[in-house]
Amino acid sequence: MKKLGLVFKEASKNRIKNSLKESEAVFIVRYSGVASPDLSSLRQILKGAKASLFVVKNSVARRALKDSGLEVLVKNIEGPCGMVFIKNEPVAISRSLFDFIKEHEQLRVEGGSLKNKVLEKTDIEAMSKLPSKEILRAQVVMTLNSPISGLVITLNQVLAKFVYCIDQIKQKKSS
Repeated sequence: MKKLGLVFKEASKNRIKNSLKESEAVFIVRYSGVASPDLSSLRQILKGAKASLFVVKNSVARRALKDSGLEVLVKNIEGPCGMVFIKNEPVAISRSLFDFIKEHEQLRVEGGSLKNKVLEKTDIEAMSKLPSKEILRAQVVMTLNSPISGLVITLNQVLAKFVYCIDQIKQKKSS
């Protein structure tokens, strides 16, 4: 019969491995010095954005990362760490994390992975500064719409000049 501690560690390792499979991205955060109520509010923020913060022993996290093929992230596991599992919208989650960090400077993003691509802290910070998906879509639509709008304006000006010319001829003949 296994000891309770081993069963708990094994269950935690399996949970991390399953979460890594289901997640689009994972960020590793260091929460040393962050109060428990603040971590709870961070969990609520992440839960609303379909992400979760999981705190586990470092040895268990290292083994789960190695088993999942993400050995390069093991270097980020040091001290009190947590893993943020992101199912979708990693840009929005990174923005939420860095907004939270503005108020709670003790929380630090150490690194992460996005679709099996390793991310450094600077990469995640750059992601947080990207515009939202809706803004990017609007920019693409405006870019695609711009040449069409220019053509319509040009053709409208040609027609307006034609009408103006005919009006001038009409006024000349009537006077």
